[in-house]
Amino acid sequence: MRVFSGIAATAILIAACGGTAAVSTPTPTASPTPVPTVANTFKADLKAANENPPITDSESTCSGTATVTFTSTTAKFDVSITGCPATTAINIGHIHEGAAGVNGAVKIDSTLKAGDITLTGGSVTFSRTNSAADPALITAIMANPAGYYVNFHSTAHGGGVIRGQLSKA
Repeated sequence: MRVFSGIAATAILIAACGGTAAVSTPTPTASPTPVPTVANTFKADLKAANENPPITDSESTCSGTATVTFTSTTAKFDVSITGCPATTAINIGHIHEGAAGVNGAVKIDSTLKAGDITLTGGSVTFSRTNSAADPALITAIMANPAGYYVNFHSTAHGGGVIRGQLSKA
């Protein structure tokens, strides 16, 4: 009986003290790396005929594509330009605000500067990232991509040689 009462007293004491329950600690998980999605990837079909006024000299043969991928504060430009005369020098590029056929103000710079790229056989492919884009502007572009266009400028055409409206990729 003494053994039983000792066991009972020990059980009551353990229960009163809360016992020896194991405490689980959550395991930290790594944040996934953002992957571009259709929601933040846009494209532009770049043509000399889209310029205002349209390009009609030897650089009228220039064309290309631009894919712009946004994060909360960056705009990454993946660009391919083809069909230009061998003498063409592409100097700068931007996203401008404006509908098709309407010239507008620069909103996001591609970070391309004069002398950064050289066309070979009238063509070039390159990438540039603007890491300091305004988040509110990125949101506005994503909400209304048709209200913005990508424009690349040459030495001969400081106002732009090829341009295209943005659309969802």
